[in-house]
Amino acid sequence: MSRIEAKFKELRKKNSSAFITFLMAGDPDLPISLKIMMELPKLGVDIIEIGMPFTDPMADGPAIQKAGQRALASGTSLPKVLDLVRKIRMEDKHIPIVLMGYYNPIYSLGVEKFLEQAKKVGVDGLIIVDLPPEEDSELCLPAKRAGLDFIRLATPTTSPTRLPTVLRNTSGFIYYVSVAGITGSSNLNTAEVEKEVIRIKSETHLPVCVGFGIKTTSDAKKIAHIADGVVVGSAIVDLIDKGKPIDEIKNYIKSLASSVHGV
Repeated sequence: MSRIEAKFKELRKKNSSAFITFLMAGDPDLPISLKIMMELPKLGVDIIEIGMPFTDPMADGPAIQKAGQRALASGTSLPKVLDLVRKIRMEDKHIPIVLMGYYNPIYSLGVEKFLEQAKKVGVDGLIIVDLPPEEDSELCLPAKRAGLDFIRLATPTTSPTRLPTVLRNTSGFIYYVSVAGITGSSNLNTAEVEKEVIRIKSETHLPVCVGFGIKTTSDAKKIAHIADGVVVGSAIVDLIDKGKPIDEIKNYIKSLASSVHGV
């Protein structure tokens, strides 16, 4: 059983949704990034998504674009992202860690080398937003053979005829993008999200987690009522962008975790 599967099994027993955070590796630099990420399990985070910075992040809104630029400016590279995971894993053997980003840096490093190193340092899953199911042979299938979950995105525009294709080789969980737009969009409509979550769950046994546009404890609580997991990224990254103290960032994350787990 993978760490991701084990985590959702544990949460189901507690009748709780998962709280998932996204942070960009190396934002604003690697030491601070590591310091914040090391604290996440203690703050109530169930799964850590770590962004791999890339120069052309087409699905990301301004907050995460700037985070990627700060990370690249501070010298963050894919090998350094993997080393970051290694250091987190030395402190916590159990929390699932998912890398999220784009295919280009992985392709540049080499798929076989990347997968070997990712597995070695303790990565559990991948979310690669620019690889559609038609390209599963590029990374999805090799990743699954290497023992990594390949987590796919579904969106408000994923049609009923398209959904089975999206689900075909997906594992770990389904990441439902709650708005038709980039990360950080604020048009969260919980009634529409609930309809889509129900639709997706009718087609798969995998957990369905919802992200994009979740900023407040109220948002998190509403989504936790209807989904297996709640993902918050841009709102946390925005606090880093504003130079907020680490304690303030930690308190915000802790409040979101309490809202999700309290449902």
